[in-house]
Amino acid sequence: MAIFDDIDQKIIAVLQSEGRLPIVDLADRVGLSPTPCQRRVKRLEEEGVITRYAALVSPAAMGYGLQALVEVTLDDHSEKTVEAFEAAIRARPEVVACYAVTGDMDFLLHIFAPDLATFSDFAMKALLRMPGVKGSRSSFIMQAVKSDLAWAPNPRLK
Repeated sequence: MAIFDDIDQKIIAVLQSEGRLPIVDLADRVGLSPTPCQRRVKRLEEEGVITRYAALVSPAAMGYGLQALVEVTLDDHSEKTVEAFEAAIRARPEVVACYAVTGDMDFLLHIFAPDLATFSDFAMKALLRMPGVKGSRSSFIMQAVKSDLAWAPNPRLK
């Protein structure tokens, strides 16, 4: 695990909450001049700490009124089956996240859909027909109580 000093942690935390912040403002917020701040950001990018920049978009504003968490179990866990299932999942735009997990299920999917009919169509005609799928169980998200995708540790909480 990489070791980050307080300034690195501050840079990460600020960029997670304000990814479009100009370098001059970022430098001011973390107590550096712009040039060393830019060097640190570049290093964090090169080391894979900062993997990409993205806008967080409201699913509802984009017409996705339904979100579901779907547990998937596979018939077997052979390399061929798992690779085929993962490839099929990557090709589906409604699957915004897929995690291989432990426990009673093999994968946990996060699905966005405009409505229940569209979700049902995906589940019945695509998901259950994917390679190796033995079964699935869906839970619908009724309300996001907390959804912090920007989760960098706050240096003040040490």
